[in-house]
Amino acid sequence: MSLKRLRNITRTLGFRVGAWYSAIFIGSSALMFVLAYLFLGATLRSQDYEEIRLELREVQTLYDIGGVSALNRYVDQLGSERRSRPLFIRVADRDNHTRHIFSQGSWEDFDLTLLSHGCSDCQGWQTLSCRKGTYVLDVLSGPLTKRGNRVQVGMSSQRRQEILSQFRRIFLVVMIPLFALGLGGGLFLSRRTLRPIRDIIKTVRSIDAGTMEARVPRTRTGDELDELAGLFNSMLDSIHGLIIRMENSLDDVAHDLRTPMTRLRNVSEMALREGGDPELLRQALEKGIEESDRILSLLTTLMDVSEAETGMLRITPRETDLTELIETIVEMYRFVAEEKTVEIDATIEQGLVASVDPHRLSQALANILDNAVKFTPEGKRVGITARRDADTVRIDILDAGPGIPSEDIPRIWDRLFRGDRSRSEKGLGLGLSLVRGIVAAHHGEIHVESREGEGATFTVILHP
Repeated sequence: MSLKRLRNITRTLGFRVGAWYSAIFIGSSALMFVLAYLFLGATLRSQDYEEIRLELREVQTLYDIGGVSALNRYVDQLGSERRSRPLFIRVADRDNHTRHIFSQGSWEDFDLTLLSHGCSDCQGWQTLSCRKGTYVLDVLSGPLTKRGNRVQVGMSSQRRQEILSQFRRIFLVVMIPLFALGLGGGLFLSRRTLRPIRDIIKTVRSIDAGTMEARVPRTRTGDELDELAGLFNSMLDSIHGLIIRMENSLDDVAHDLRTPMTRLRNVSEMALREGGDPELLRQALEKGIEESDRILSLLTTLMDVSEAETGMLRITPRETDLTELIETIVEMYRFVAEEKTVEIDATIEQGLVASVDPHRLSQALANILDNAVKFTPEGKRVGITARRDADTVRIDILDAGPGIPSEDIPRIWDRLFRGDRSRSEKGLGLGLSLVRGIVAAHHGEIHVESREGEGATFTVILHP
């Protein structure tokens, strides 16, 4: 493995997570062993000290009762009982000169003369170091009642040190598998934890290679990384939908601009051929302006529909009297309806108020009402009702037209969709797409109910 590749691996998040976990695990294990070692050492030392204190009291009692002979009998009695932990007993006079020494085993490794150099009335603990090892001789001094003498009882720390040494060996043996466990656990944890991130990277690479349908697999664990994967998938779905709508918009623009652009070109060519007739030129200019207006209207509507479908339609909501707004639209279309001898029957509840964009909402309602009048036969009636329904405002627009086939109802909201009965009517096929976008921008709902031959009912529900 090259040095550059190794350096790149050490910079990865997975390596750092695994390294941190391994370091914390191994460090925590080592700290626990150290604390246990210190606790064990302190406990063993405390036990040794307590045992020496008990022996000191026993020796003081025996000496006060039976003197030297009693101590000899006591030491002989302990010979078989304390082979592994022999005692050292020293009796000194008031000037700290050694009078008697009672001992089990050999104490050559300790400089016992140091006990004679201390003060004659000193009480408490003394520690003598071993010449050949790490052991020490713990000695406790205490007074005797006879002649001002004192006694010293000591015990080697060899057994204590052997236990601690064995504990250290166990620690070293246990740390090897613990080290391996820490590294393995760190690797497993980093791979498992960062799997969603690797899935995201893999998905992004797939998308970069052209697979726009690629998505991040969900773990369904409900944790933050699973939520991130879900949000990332939702973002990809939105982007994919936006791209498809952009492609459709381009197709729509190309499809619907072809006819007016062709007409504009034909009018211009005809004007060039017949350039001597002023009246013909004037008519050509009028037709050119008409076609350009048609193109501008198409582009404006397409832009509004695209903004509405992507949730970017800009609205300026304010408190609006819906009763007055709907009545204004109805009065405007009465003139159009009268030309077709179609009657508009309006039942509008007074005092309807909601926070809406009056311009955009008027555009949507006018579009629906325009279609209702357009497709209602002569002599028939168009109905519009507006009322408060619980905590919403409900607006219904009914027509007596030919109705909408059931298979076409889901498609009427698509851009440029025109049913068979509407192909003979003028229009861009963009109206209902824009209507749905405007209602959605107001966080409202729009539904349609229709049967062939029985007209259609469009329902707009707004949340004040």
